[in-house]
Amino acid sequence: MTSFRFLHAADLHLDSPLRGLDADLSAPAARIRGASREALSALVDLAIAEQVDFVVVAGDLYDGDWSDFRTGQALVAALARLTRAGIRVVAIRGNHDAESQITRDLRLPDGASLLSTRRPESVLLAEHGVVLHGQSFANRDVTENIALGYPPPRPGLFNLALLHTAATGRPGHASYAPCTVEQLARHGYDYWALGHIHTREVVLRDPWIVFPGNLQGRHINEAGAKGASLVTVREGRVTGVEHRTLDVVRWQRVAVDCTGAADDDAVLNRVLRAVGEAVDAAEGRLLALRLELSGPTAAHAALARDRGETLGRMRAAALEAAPEEAFWIEAVRLGTRPATPPVPRADAVGRLLDTIATLPAEALPPDLAEYAGQLLQRAPGLRDALGPDHPAVQAAEGRLGAEWLGRARDLLLARLAED
Repeated sequence: MTSFRFLHAADLHLDSPLRGLDADLSAPAARIRGASREALSALVDLAIAEQVDFVVVAGDLYDGDWSDFRTGQALVAALARLTRAGIRVVAIRGNHDAESQITRDLRLPDGASLLSTRRPESVLLAEHGVVLHGQSFANRDVTENIALGYPPPRPGLFNLALLHTAATGRPGHASYAPCTVEQLARHGYDYWALGHIHTREVVLRDPWIVFPGNLQGRHINEAGAKGASLVTVREGRVTGVEHRTLDVVRWQRVAVDCTGAADDDAVLNRVLRAVGEAVDAAEGRLLALRLELSGPTAAHAALARDRGETLGRMRAAALEAAPEEAFWIEAVRLGTRPATPPVPRADAVGRLLDTIATLPAEALPPDLAEYAGQLLQRAPGLRDALGPDHPAVQAAEGRLGAEWLGRARDLLLARLAED
C-alpha cells in the first residue's frame, strides 16, 4: 500500500444564519456572518500548504434550503482551488444539504464528487491505493442505519468511509442515521470519517472513527477551537490524526469568580482580567464571549438590579482590556449571590421571599411546558436552530422555572436594597 495524507472536515454550514445578531446592534454581525466562508478558505489554504492528496467532507456543506446562489458559488470556488492544485475532493450530503433543491442542481468542478443518495457508492483513488465509501442523505430525516448497507472492505486497499450520523446519539443533535461503534468497528474499514456532531471526538483508534467537529462555531453553544483533522497514512496504516484549528471567530464562555468583590468596580476589574486573558488566547481571532459571573459578593444587588445595564457597563469597561475589533461580549450570565444572607423579614415581602425559596425548580406550569414542546415540534430543526438557552427550549424542557424564579428573587432583593 502507498502512503498519503488527507483532510477530514465536516459540517461547514456555509452562510449559516446566526442567532440573535440582527436584534443586537452591538454585534459585529458582518464579521460573524462571513466567518464560515473564511474558515472554508482557511481549510483550502491548509490543504494546499500541507500538500494533502485529497479532502473528504462528511456532510452539511450548506445550512438548509438556501436560495442565494452566491452561497453555492462560494463552495464551488473553494473546491475549484483544491482541484486546480491537484487535490481530489469527495463529499456526502448531510441532513441540511438534503433540504436544498439548489444543492442538488449545483455543478461541482471536475475532481470533486458528491456521493450518491440512492445507495452506497465507492470511489477508487488507485494512485493512492485507497477506496472511499459513502452515501449522501436523500432527505433530512434519515432514521435508518444506512451504514449497514455499506459494501465490504476491498482487500489490498485502504478503506475509508464517509458517514453523516449521530452514532449512538449526542446531546443537542438529532439522531440521524443511527449506528453503534461496535458495528462500525466490525465492518472492516480502516477509517470512518464521520460528520453531524459539532464537537471534535476521536471515538475509536482501532479502527479510527473520528468526528472532526464543525469548521466554524456558529453560536455560544459551539464554543472552543474548531477545525478539521489532518490524517497521515503510511504503508496502509493511520499513523497520525491531528486537529488543525481553522475557525476565524471563536465563541467562548468566560468564568469570572466574583467571590469577595467589595463593589461593582471590583467586579469590573476581574472582568477586565478575564477578557484580556481570553483575547490573548484567541491568537488574533475575533472572540465572541459569554461572561459567567459567580460567587458571593457585596456587588450582587447592583449587578442584578438591571441586567441590561450590567451588560452595557461590562462591554464598555472591557475595552480597557482589548480593542473593540478583538472581542464582543454576547451576554452576561449572573450566577452571583449576596455576600451575606438577607435578614429574615416577618412582613409581606419576607413571606414572598420565603415562597420563592420553597418553590420547586420545575415551577413552570405543565401546560406551558407542553405548549412550548408542541411549538418546537411543528418546525423540523427549530429546537437546534434556537439552541438550549432559548426560553422556548428551556420551557419545553422544564428548565425555565428555576431561571426566572432566580431572576425574580434577585430583582426583588435588589429593589429592597435601594429602600
